[in-house]
Amino acid sequence: MNLSGKKSGLAVALSVASVLVAVPLKSAKAQVHPFSAFSSGSSDLSHWLSDVTLIGQIEGGIMANPARPNPGYNFGDFLADHANQVQLNQAEFTLSKAIDASKNTYQVGFTLEGLYGSDARYYHLVGVSDQEWKARYQLIPAQAHMDVHLPWLTSGGLDMQAGILQAPMGVEGLDPASRAFYTLAYTSEYSVPFQHIGAMFNWHVTPILDVTFGIDTGNQTSFGASDNNSRPAGYFGFNLNNLLGGKLRIVELSRVGPENSWKSVGHYEADHAQRFWNDINATYQVNDKLSLTAEFNYLHDEGIRGIGAHGQFAGTDAESFVSFLSYKINKDFTFNYRGEIYRDNNNSMVATFTTNNSYMNAIAGRPYSTMAGPGGHGTTYGDLSLNVAYRPDLGNHIRIFQLRPEIRFDRALNTTSPFNGGRNDGMFTFGGDAVIGF
Repeated sequence: MNLSGKKSGLAVALSVASVLVAVPLKSAKAQVHPFSAFSSGSSDLSHWLSDVTLIGQIEGGIMANPARPNPGYNFGDFLADHANQVQLNQAEFTLSKAIDASKNTYQVGFTLEGLYGSDARYYHLVGVSDQEWKARYQLIPAQAHMDVHLPWLTSGGLDMQAGILQAPMGVEGLDPASRAFYTLAYTSEYSVPFQHIGAMFNWHVTPILDVTFGIDTGNQTSFGASDNNSRPAGYFGFNLNNLLGGKLRIVELSRVGPENSWKSVGHYEADHAQRFWNDINATYQVNDKLSLTAEFNYLHDEGIRGIGAHGQFAGTDAESFVSFLSYKINKDFTFNYRGEIYRDNNNSMVATFTTNNSYMNAIAGRPYSTMAGPGGHGTTYGDLSLNVAYRPDLGNHIRIFQLRPEIRFDRALNTTSPFNGGRNDGMFTFGGDAVIGF
């Protein structure tokens, strides 16, 4: 299976920006300036500190399953995996000093984000926080990076982030305020990475073209014995901005490097079997109310199934297409649609992790427990999600208030029955989440 997973910061600039186009959001007005007392100072440090901001956010939700699956999991759902149970997904605080890429001057900033809740189970880094917690609610350093803007090479300059980064690939991210739905698409769970320790660069070549590249220790790993192999991985890609009079934006990002644990496939295979991740998405703003987003993803791993009978790598792959539609009904209500086709060619990708630490144990190569998908030939999954997001401007220092009732239908489009404890080829869930932040 793909033991990977998903964003704010340069990561936001690289990929979540496409979601922000698809989901009309109000600007974040309420934020705390903890060092505002320094604003009257004359030194450069006083001026720099005066722009540091602190924001916080809480999210909780539920996805009910009338089939009452045994065991009680919504198969293929990470963030709402426990059927018919309310859970605290996130309680997070972010202290940051933002970089303004529109000003091509030397700038230094940072982002520090701590997150507690059930979502943290999937966003750890091996060797950093993955062994500290056993309960459903866990704590992670979701971000801890330095941000730099360098006025080099072109008039747009170069942005850099280094440290603990949320992975930039794909449309849907960890922050519930930056995505359309409570649940995630299969693509966003199984075919894009989640967290890194490394450095990412975004070079603003022209007002239309940005070039992206970076290097890291691997998906959700750190250094030395806390890396599941001894090789790095990296990104390369591009953004095309302001096309068709500013209505169209295209983001392409590819990634390559070994991602399998030597404990699972052996030292040689872990260091040499490459995983190739490729994601391209495009957002078209039709008018002030309607926006459309399309995402295509292809992943190939040479080593998930180990070495073949004749010494060759016996790989696995998956391809998917996700479409989004967002229609702004009025200033408070937005209708969202998401449809996806996800092909798991070897039934090696999609699974449900049935203990709180199984996901991270699988990445580290330790024993883990899953409710696996179908055996034998591959499975083509389809999912359809609909919601109406209610997002009023409450004022009174409330940066965001959001209610998202959601209905979702998942289906295996061939002769497999992965859902509801292996009883059904389809699964209907309904529920949603609430988000409040200052």
